[in-house]
Amino acid sequence: MSAVPFSFFMEKRKIMSLGSSLAVTLPKEWVKENGLNKGETVTMTVQRDKNLLLSPDEAFNLKPKRELHLLIGFNEDDESIMRQIIAGFLNGYSFIKLTSNRYFTSQQQSTIRDVTSKLYMMIIEAETGSITLQTLLDESKASVISSIERMHIITYSMCRDVLSSFHDMDRELLQVIYSLEEEVDKLMFLLLRMIRLAAVNPFLAKQLSLDPLDCLDYQTLVHRIERISDHMAQISRSMISIIDLDISVPTEIYSTIQEAAEIAFTTYDMAVRAYLTKDVSRVNEIIDNQRKIADLYMKITPLPYFGKQNNLTALSQIITMREGIKKISHYAADIAELTIDRVYK
Repeated sequence: MSAVPFSFFMEKRKIMSLGSSLAVTLPKEWVKENGLNKGETVTMTVQRDKNLLLSPDEAFNLKPKRELHLLIGFNEDDESIMRQIIAGFLNGYSFIKLTSNRYFTSQQQSTIRDVTSKLYMMIIEAETGSITLQTLLDESKASVISSIERMHIITYSMCRDVLSSFHDMDRELLQVIYSLEEEVDKLMFLLLRMIRLAAVNPFLAKQLSLDPLDCLDYQTLVHRIERISDHMAQISRSMISIIDLDISVPTEIYSTIQEAAEIAFTTYDMAVRAYLTKDVSRVNEIIDNQRKIADLYMKITPLPYFGKQNNLTALSQIITMREGIKKISHYAADIAELTIDRVYK
């Protein structure tokens, strides 16, 4: 089930006259690699750059089944295992077979199950010394735009709920916000897999309506949204700590951070909507909102003394919230600049 290596080549061929038509012969190596025979049909597609893409008819319907074999050490740590599985998933492998040089420990098995659940994969075979994972995806039937919209909807809902928690200090809601980060990560892995495959597979790129520049821009957009969800999770965790430790935050600091959050979160939503609709009318406003937040923060710089009790803990949580909001504003500006590049592509 391993992928068959393909030998890339380039050669020039003359255009010949064939009755009233013009013809070019096909390279034997290409015909052999694709299993074509006399009488079968091929598909020709004119690309945006006016190049001609030639492909077998089946290429748009068949998904290659590639298998990755990973040897896992008996003492290999969780992070290493996770990184290897994620790399295999992102690079388009349909099957990932993990083999231990002894057997998988209970902790390693737990790690494999956890990362599998985040990657639209399932365990199809499991023994003490080997585990096989299979992807549940059909990339050709997925939608990059719809997946990005879902990713944004979840992330922006985290923003709105954090804003409401500034008033209510609802610990349970904050805990739910924190857990939503995993759903955003799951969509990120899905999108990065599709984008990476489309970048090297022109057949899939055509089905997903992507060109190489789209792949670069969408990858950056996905990373920015994921980083924003990370900061939202950190902010919610800081607010939970403030509640649990019964920390009294000075009114001026709290109201300033809340006002900055409203600007940053609204700006983020505007930025993503502008990108998806190719609307540059508010791009400068989105980018300039960073200055508003910087001016707000000058009011509480340096941070005032909180009192002796829980002083360092309170200060660290407030700094985490402040810097997270500032980062979200920066990422929104990045997305706005991507929008300009996309519109004038």
